[in-house]
Amino acid sequence: MKFFEQDIIRLNNEADTRALGHRIAEAAEPGDVVALIGDLGTGKTALTKYIAEGLGIKGDISSPTFTIVKEYRSGRLPLYHFDVYRLGSGDELIDIGAEEMLDGDGLCVIEWADIVADVLPEDALAIRLDYGENEGERIAEIL
Repeated sequence: MKFFEQDIIRLNNEADTRALGHRIAEAAEPGDVVALIGDLGTGKTALTKYIAEGLGIKGDISSPTFTIVKEYRSGRLPLYHFDVYRLGSGDELIDIGAEEMLDGDGLCVIEWADIVADVLPEDALAIRLDYGENEGERIAEIL
């Protein structure tokens, strides 16, 4: 899923984050993986919410920190939302059965993806989110 003209995208506000999420959702195809990397509070879950919104998913999207993965099926594609913060390796991700979802019929969005990078597909869309210079600003770097 390589469709960005630039490697650095400034997200000046929530509307910019929504636009990025919707753009990812529009381009998403079954089996795509979005790998989100960034510190606490940089907007990984917010971006995931807007990807879900862009897919037409209804309802509350929250981080699956304690369940590792949440599945949403009400949109154009199923969304498999992972938070792998509590995992120690990619092998642990595979051990919980994620391989079926990674190769499945939906879109996988993985927060803290750097922890499990060794088992992610080479063509995953990797995005590093960082704080910007101004209040509320974020920088999305396409890796």
